[in-house]
Amino acid sequence: MYKVYGDYRSGNCYKVKLMLHLLDQPYEWIPIDILKGETQSDAFLTKNPNGKIPVLELDDGTCLWESNAILNFLADGSAFLPSEPRLRTQVLQWQFFEQYSHEPYVAVARFIQLYQGLPEARRSEYEECHVRGHKALKVMEKQLQRTSYLVGEYFSIADIALYAYTHVADEGGFDLTPYPAIRAWLERVASHPRYVGMLD
Repeated sequence: MYKVYGDYRSGNCYKVKLMLHLLDQPYEWIPIDILKGETQSDAFLTKNPNGKIPVLELDDGTCLWESNAILNFLADGSAFLPSEPRLRTQVLQWQFFEQYSHEPYVAVARFIQLYQGLPEARRSEYEECHVRGHKALKVMEKQLQRTSYLVGEYFSIADIALYAYTHVADEGGFDLTPYPAIRAWLERVASHPRYVGMLD
């Protein structure tokens, strides 16, 4: 059985949890408190020398880290990762977009507000996150006006990667009212029969 080291409130960890539920794959969840520095312990660093969650531990003790890499591993051979090269590349395209253009702003704004209580020392950074985060949301909105999911009509790990922090963007102060296509997409993802919520 897989072991997942993570924090239930983390969007990156939620990606892995949601993927495992969609695949109906059993796992053991091992909670890690990042605010207490548990990712910097010697024991944890043997699993991920980069000291971050999530970590997926396989039956043989091998550990995989980086949430989107874990998604690719888990989804391989399933309907959530297309085998056709162009579509598979488009999945990767959205995963890179998530890590470089979306997560650093939508997730960081959420961390500053939800985890840190919006301290004055980070307010200017928080406001900049909103400018850049809305730019990313506009890119998603344009795509989702054209297609049901980020890669055409297929629910893929591209959607899981971007759903994780988008569906809780309000916890970082983002108002999704101006993005009807995103809101409809969020409902489509949540309607999957094996869907599980972040805190479920």
